Amino acid sequence: MDKKDYYKILEIDKNASQEDIKKSFRKLAHKYHPDKNGGDDSKFKEVNEAYQVLSDEKKRAQYDQFGSYNAAGGGYGGFDPSGFSGFDFSGFGANGGGFEFDMGDIFGEMFGGFGNKRQKGPANLHANIEISFKESIFGTTKNIKIYKKKLCENCKGSGGEPSSKKDTCKKCKGRGKIEGVKQTILGSFRVETACDDCNGSGVIYDKKCHVCNGKKLLNAEQELSIEIPAGILSGQRIKVTGKGDDHESGISGDLYIDIQVAADKSFTRDGANILTKLEVSMVDAVLGSKIDLETLDGKSTVSIPAGIQSGDYIRIKNKGVPSGHLSKRGDLLVKVVVKIPKSLTKEQKRILSELKEAGL
Repeated sequence: MDKKDYYKILEIDKNASQEDIKKSFRKLAHKYHPDKNGGDDSKFKEVNEAYQVLSDEKKRAQYDQFGSYNAAGGGYGGFDPSGFSGFDFSGFGANGGGFEFDMGDIFGEMFGGFGNKRQKGPANLHANIEISFKESIFGTTKNIKIYKKKLCENCKGSGGEPSSKKDTCKKCKGRGKIEGVKQTILGSFRVETACDDCNGSGVIYDKKCHVCNGKKLLNAEQELSIEIPAGILSGQRIKVTGKGDDHESGISGDLYIDIQVAADKSFTRDGANILTKLEVSMVDAVLGSKIDLETLDGKSTVSIPAGIQSGDYIRIKNKGVPSGHLSKRGDLLVKVVVKIPKSLTKEQKRILSELKEAGL
């Protein structure tokens, strides 16, 4: 197969600057784009392929040296109509004037965003729930209210009275879409949009629904019971399928709930473990003791070993964060803080002095 001459395809010479390459590509992309009258899909892909190589200095150097470009056997990046991968529109000049274009702005405006400006589907909704630290560890159930678009129950989303007659929309001839011409910075292009007479359904009714006035959807308040799983972290998101806005197609969007865990004065989290502090007296630290401690599971007795140092940790197994189910959990790590008295009686000072003299 003959080698493609990318310079010839872009109608430039081999000494062309990057600005010349961009300018020529912009002109040819406009000329050959398949969504344009007189466009040529094969030519457009060819121009795109040439631009991807010559606009990259390393790829261009390899092409100039070997007459081809192959990235680890991957070949050329093909045309991606959904994302325009490989295109670099920054710095495109209007008549070489240095005016910058945004890729999304250019092609979103040219071709309606490849469907983004046609009739939209169901919308997803978002909500926030704040829960306590303890609720985040063990899980909980929260009731929330959301405001959403809901299908009209009277017309079932048709927009017409149940007793009314329906007919094919004359404007779009039942297609639900109408063609038009879009004026853009790169010229005029054919585009399709949802028919405004039938709202994209292709059907009209002789009587509009008296409840929604033909709009098919109503604003409604809905109360939901949300299950918060055990062990959830602040910032995590819960997806509730089908609880977003309704759509006239009968499909509903989803509800996304962002979780915020309130700070706790006694407990913090470290992965699967829970951290807390326990103050002990100097005597208990020296001699050892048993002290009651409030945990998330209730009161627990902690054994303080003799000679423990301030800052040491005591591990209480299976009192941390659940892992999948409550029977398997992390640990509770108790940081011991030895409390030094700020003032002593004469007798206490005497005893401590004697202990000091004894080498303790």
